[in-house]
Amino acid sequence: MILPKSNRLTPEQLVEVTAIVTEFGCQIQPIVGAVRTIYAIVGDERDELMINRIEGLSYIDRIDRIQSPFKLMDRRSDLANGSLTVGAVTLGRELFVIAGPCTIDPKNANYFYETAQAVNEAGAHMLRGGVWKPRTNPYTFQGDVKSLDILMEGARRTGLPADTEVMEEAHIQLALDAGVTSLQVGARNALNYSLLRAIGRAIAQRRDVVVLLKRSMHMGTLNEFISAAEYIAAFGNPNVILCPRGTAPGLDGYRNHPDESITPLLKEKTWAAVVVDPSHSVGKAIYVPAAALAAVAYGADGLCLEAHVSPSHGIGDDPKQALTPDVLASTIKRAKQLWTLRRDASSDVTVN
Repeated sequence: MILPKSNRLTPEQLVEVTAIVTEFGCQIQPIVGAVRTIYAIVGDERDELMINRIEGLSYIDRIDRIQSPFKLMDRRSDLANGSLTVGAVTLGRELFVIAGPCTIDPKNANYFYETAQAVNEAGAHMLRGGVWKPRTNPYTFQGDVKSLDILMEGARRTGLPADTEVMEEAHIQLALDAGVTSLQVGARNALNYSLLRAIGRAIAQRRDVVVLLKRSMHMGTLNEFISAAEYIAAFGNPNVILCPRGTAPGLDGYRNHPDESITPLLKEKTWAAVVVDPSHSVGKAIYVPAAALAAVAYGADGLCLEAHVSPSHGIGDDPKQALTPDVLASTIKRAKQLWTLRRDASSDVTVN
């Protein structure tokens, strides 16, 4: 709906607006009210160029969209009838848990192997481990491709599928060739549309591969988040998981501003599974268990938890964020209990 700044468009203004929408295969239908006239766009109103051109006109207040800006990720699309199975878990049927260290230290592979075993014993379903790491300081450890072999050895030993972040196009094929099941897009790259397209192309025919898409710290709207997933799904593979992980600015005492509460809002807009990362959200291990339970209470389909068998010997974020094996096991156990309780309670509620 086009809302002009005045009560109605002048004849000249209506001609100009009509000419713009006609270029994009749409029409204008005035809706005359007692004191104000608004103008419906009849046709596909999702073209950003058309919207920008109209909103750029000095006499237009705003455009309120009726259609979703994304076609495939919309909860009303045909893809909503599908399901996503990762390893032995179909998301939505039980709580899905990803766990492992922030960064794999290639000089101390045994720490990763021990952590992988602890993750498996704690009840997680996927093993995570950072091979390549984005760092603010150029002199800090940026990751090592040697860690990819360590990740896959840990996956082999435990039987768990593996997840790792890719930061550039060259990483995508390296990870796929190694056998990685989940390509993670970090918060810093969630708005890197060239990378999202490259991932979409690479996995177009790979239904055995999923993408864990983290929310950018600077995504102001949920539509931005879901539209980023659309870039990947547009190439034919809908296996995209949305991962809230806290936004900027950080809440005093936490690393970021926790955003697990957006889960029900996402589910109103999209069919995609939501797996929340409380570790990066709060940034301190002591707060992670409560944040994880909060995420489940809000309806998350899963959790992504940082864990390390000896956090003080970890690198990257592990010394501050990683859960020890016993805390990890306790957190997963309680989160699964809460997930089951919430599922059972939801089934008893009739939504009018």
